Amino acid sequence: MPETRDLIILGSGAAGLTAAIYAARAELHPLVLDGVQPGGQLTTTTEVENYPGFREAIMGPALMAEMRAQAERFGTEFLYAPAERVNLRARPFEIHAGGEVLLTRALIIATGASAKLLGIPSEAKLLGHGVSACATCDGFFFKGKRLIVVGGGDTAMEEATFLTKFASSVVIVHRRDTLRASKIMQERARANPKISFVWNSDVVEVLDTDGRVTGVNLKNVKTGALSTVEIDGVFIGIGHQPNTKIFEGQLPLDLAGYIVTQHGTMTEIPGVFAAGDVQDRIYRQAVTAAGSGCMAALDAERYLEGLKHAPGPNTAVMRLEELKAPSA
Repeated sequence: MPETRDLIILGSGAAGLTAAIYAARAELHPLVLDGVQPGGQLTTTTEVENYPGFREAIMGPALMAEMRAQAERFGTEFLYAPAERVNLRARPFEIHAGGEVLLTRALIIATGASAKLLGIPSEAKLLGHGVSACATCDGFFFKGKRLIVVGGGDTAMEEATFLTKFASSVVIVHRRDTLRASKIMQERARANPKISFVWNSDVVEVLDTDGRVTGVNLKNVKTGALSTVEIDGVFIGIGHQPNTKIFEGQLPLDLAGYIVTQHGTMTEIPGVFAAGDVQDRIYRQAVTAAGSGCMAALDAERYLEGLKHAPGPNTAVMRLEELKAPSA
């Protein structure tokens, strides 16, 4: 049988790495599974201006590199693999990853969320060939090009503003006539002379010639009128989907697929905790993800300590009321 660990953390974004830092300092010897996107969503972000402790902006990848190094300093182990399957009914919990089965007494789920796409065939065909969901990954390749960004929230505004560093023009296409983005992000986009807006419209097809994007067909959602805009690239900024598929049927999820937590980071299953964007559909900020990662590590530490003192032969289940008690 493989070694049973005290704690495994799924995900290496702000929530997962913060949980690792706290857990490692508590000598829980955590193992972090990097997942499909090591470093999480912040690795696709340029300047992070609102993370406490940095007077000047810090690049997202640089911030995550610092967090990772800090976790490693305290002894966190990393496995470059996503969790493929879990069994949360077993004790200890079973995590299938990288061709092996990992066992753990406690589990922190910090798998984050992934970018949503439009779901049209031409988008899938051209993804990575003129269609992208990551401006910071691909913007450099569109110097002097005409681009559109789809969406009306903070993600779309940030993507569009960043792309103006490279593009000759950026058109924001939004299916409503008002933006959902925060006021400061709206103001930045509206004040940028390279950015313009097309309202009440959906992208219904991405046009290409020999695999090179040449334009998009738009449909006005109010009138049904079709129009064509000639552009060289399409960036999707319409939000994210929580990465919870492997937990379906084992943990309660809300209607949008986020893990339901209570009393902080606790799930319905004692010993399983969730932190960050995988359970936060409201705030979804780096600092709130880090904060919930801290909470999850403290909750896991308290849970594991309780197992040592739980009476009876079955020490795997601890009463929720004991976990709810605040630490000194």
